Amino acid sequence: MEPIVPPFVPVILAALLLPLLGRKVGHAVAGVATFAVVPYVWLVDSGAHFTNFDLFGFETVIFNVDPFSTLMGLIFAFIGATGVLYSYYSDAEAIQTAFALSYVASSLGAVFGGDWLTLIFFWELMAVTSTLLVWHYGGKAVRAGFRYAILHGIGGTLFLGAVIWHFAETGTFLFASVPGGPETAGLAGSVAPVLAALGVGVNVGFIGLHAWLPDTYPRPHIAASVFLCVYTTKTGVYGMYRVFPDDGNVAVAYMGGLMAVFGATMALFQNDMRRLLSYHIQSQVGYMVAGVGIGSALAQAGAFAHVFNHILYKGLLFMTAGVVIYRTGEESLKKLGGLARQMPLTAGAFTIAALSIAGFPGFNGFVSKGIVISGSHYTFEKGPLVIGDFYTLEILLLVGGVGTFMSFIKFGYYAFFHGEYDGEVKDANRGQSVALVTVAALCVFFGISDGSLFNILPFDVTDGAVVDHVYVTYTVDHIVEGVALAVAGLVGFVLVKKPLSKLGKVPDVDSLYNPLSFYGTRALVVGVTELYAATDRAVVRLAGGVQRAVAAPDRAVGRAVGRDRVPLAAGISSGIVLVVLVAAAVVLAAVL
Repeated sequence: MEPIVPPFVPVILAALLLPLLGRKVGHAVAGVATFAVVPYVWLVDSGAHFTNFDLFGFETVIFNVDPFSTLMGLIFAFIGATGVLYSYYSDAEAIQTAFALSYVASSLGAVFGGDWLTLIFFWELMAVTSTLLVWHYGGKAVRAGFRYAILHGIGGTLFLGAVIWHFAETGTFLFASVPGGPETAGLAGSVAPVLAALGVGVNVGFIGLHAWLPDTYPRPHIAASVFLCVYTTKTGVYGMYRVFPDDGNVAVAYMGGLMAVFGATMALFQNDMRRLLSYHIQSQVGYMVAGVGIGSALAQAGAFAHVFNHILYKGLLFMTAGVVIYRTGEESLKKLGGLARQMPLTAGAFTIAALSIAGFPGFNGFVSKGIVISGSHYTFEKGPLVIGDFYTLEILLLVGGVGTFMSFIKFGYYAFFHGEYDGEVKDANRGQSVALVTVAALCVFFGISDGSLFNILPFDVTDGAVVDHVYVTYTVDHIVEGVALAVAGLVGFVLVKKPLSKLGKVPDVDSLYNPLSFYGTRALVVGVTELYAATDRAVVRLAGGVQRAVAAPDRAVGRAVGRDRVPLAAGISSGIVLVVLVAAAVVLAAVL
């Protein structure tokens, strides 16, 4: 099928119309328009593109279709439509859903662009629209959104610097895969990839650049969190692939492994439901980043399989947490308990999502996580730590898997199965239930029918001519490994359950750099203003002295040397010197 319009067009039009049509009709139109993108991107031929689109005076390709963008478009549009349904039945305002859809449209624009300029344009637009989505809720979300905007502004600036550096090297913004593009894919030179890795590292949650995730996502409306948990980090993974498309990057791969462990560990310490889920975004994105960093066809296919699956089960997890908050008004696991008896559908959807994210056999996370782990073993270096047949990056990913089981056993135990909630609670309403059941069914479907997932991956992981190691999901070794991780997670939770219950808030890096940036900026502002004031006072005093010297040079110079008067000629020459000094002081003040 020939392309008609870029996929972001119907979504942005729906966002613009939604507040004008009224809440009910507007959400209906928005849901249909967003879901229509799913069959559209599936039917458009791979390789199709729009050329000769002028953006800021440069030739760009605003719509380019390849297997990577198709996969991203399918899941982005599907979860966007589901999010609209969930938003309506979770009492989200029309303007909030409009902001959310503008965020979806920006993300679609980024992943379907055929050049770096289009990508960075929509990348920055994505930061703006997601900030507006956070701010709309007000309250604590305002400051969190401000910090979010600053960090993503810094990341976007670094990424833009990389793109400009690439243009200076190649003379074009086009990707190598489109007509007229450079011969080599990725960013050219040695500096641009480093700048891009840091800039994109903000979006994917590199350790040290990640604190915006748990700081921002628990703050806004529950429906806003469903959108936020999907687009920024996954578009970041797509951007990281575009930076390192062929051979990956060793440092990026190991960063992904460390993210998997760090995010799961920090999640285990949390009691706020959405904060726990936010840390697990970082952990799960670590698997995707590791796959991109490994660089083999097998690992990259695993990375994007995990992007697809993660959007399903993470969206489902935020929906289930949102239903709990919607019905109880409580965010903390310490104030919940025993909800499975009163909310069986929500508890069942949570259980499916938890088993999916943990990678238990039979669920979609088991399939995609297994591909990445296989890539870390068969198509990547052994690394400094080798234990038996397990290599360094592989060990990190497996440890992250154990931490994931522990975190979600904790979540389910305290929210749904332990104790009893004080009061009557209703289960998810009709629209929320449809969203939960639909996404949960897909988590199971892509776990059992792994071939359906393989069909939409950019590389065929079952073809030995495409990948270095053919992947088979349901082998004895893979199943034993998945069950062993679950058992280790259960035992681990039992061992740490009591200490965790006594644990208070665990600080993260933002507890250091938030006050440091606040007081540092304050000191800088005060220092500059006080220096200016001091310079201003000195110049005023000096100017006054010059005025007096010019008016009566003999008296002024005489006062300076301790005499009533000096000869007139000497006074005039001294006055000239003072004028020169004042001029120098004025120039100095202007420079400061």
